[in-house]
Amino acid sequence: MVIVKRIAKGITIFIGVVLLAGVVFIASDWRFYKRLATFDRMNSMTDMAWYEPVVEVTPGTPPEIPVATADTRTLSDDLVSALEAYAEGNGSMSLLVWHQGALQMEWYGEGFDKDSYMESASMHKSVMALLYGIAIEQGHIPSVDEPASTYLTEWQDDARSKITIRNMLQMAHGLSRASGGFSPLGDNMKLGMGTNWGGIALKSMAEDPPGAVFAYSNLNSQLLGLILQRATGVQYAEFLQKNLWSKVGESSARVWLDRPGGLAKTSGSLFTPPRNWLRLGLLHLNKGRVGDEQVVPEAWIDQVITPSPNNPNYGLQTWLGTEYRPKVDYGKGVAAHVPHSEPFEASDVVYFDGANGQRVYVIASEALVIVRMGKGGLDFKTGAFLWDEPKLPNLVLRGLRSAATEAEQP
Repeated sequence: MVIVKRIAKGITIFIGVVLLAGVVFIASDWRFYKRLATFDRMNSMTDMAWYEPVVEVTPGTPPEIPVATADTRTLSDDLVSALEAYAEGNGSMSLLVWHQGALQMEWYGEGFDKDSYMESASMHKSVMALLYGIAIEQGHIPSVDEPASTYLTEWQDDARSKITIRNMLQMAHGLSRASGGFSPLGDNMKLGMGTNWGGIALKSMAEDPPGAVFAYSNLNSQLLGLILQRATGVQYAEFLQKNLWSKVGESSARVWLDRPGGLAKTSGSLFTPPRNWLRLGLLHLNKGRVGDEQVVPEAWIDQVITPSPNNPNYGLQTWLGTEYRPKVDYGKGVAAHVPHSEPFEASDVVYFDGANGQRVYVIASEALVIVRMGKGGLDFKTGAFLWDEPKLPNLVLRGLRSAATEAEQP
């Protein structure tokens, strides 16, 4: 009996020690483990309360968005009906179409409206690319051909010292990926939801020669945000607000931080209503101008949409429809791809790409901008995102051309 009591006491003490160790372990990074435990809320893409802390980026007073009247309407009733059916059929939450100087269509799914926020995913990368043009114009960064190690001083004594900012903007950085896969103890999960995104990203080492391989990477875009912050000497959200959002935004945006006062998530998670994404598309369409003000240098917009050497469908943190491929992939180390069932109907498609079909399409030749926000998914067996890239822009383009042809007929 005494032996049994001793064994029971030993087991109790052991369990207590294990529990205490677990509590201490979780408390050491409680914010990360809280995020990890409630990951399903992040997957909803619309639960803004989950993303904390955030910094509010206040808007300015940009020109009003002209809305099409009966005289300026270019979308036929049939095309509008087809677009609404398309949006409802794929989990869209918003669909906006701008054409020839006016907002032709503004549709919202049930429970959403023009003031709704949701996760933009990697579309944030394309916004950050615009800020680089501003930072260069202001003299914070002499050139994108400067070594990234000028600002990431942790790289100055190893092979990473040869990586240029341009390499990083083109996703040709040559860096290794964060380790650990989906393990809660791995760097990859901590890069996504942890409390030291910069520290995790800086651990990545040189794997390929700079400029040699296209390898789309959130880690790389986090480091670009860190470079921008160090180069300008101010927090990312502050630079965004002063130099871009105060010119473009009609309502506020929110930037997610890894911890209070910490680093912004520049690989994704810029939260703002759909009309602001339309305005960012119009900024591209108008070569960096908002009204009479040149907000982003025109020459920089041209650089952003110039195909990179290792991927004709990628510029500077921004996607291009330059070359048709049935499967557009994300380069080395990424199994996922986006199906392209057919070529784009226009040769000059520029687009912001966010996971699950968050998109801003800009087609300058047609004076066209399309914004789609909503839910999507990934076929884990094939690696295909459940988003047929050219389907939406081609639906709009064919509808517009059909209407134009009918109007020309006697």
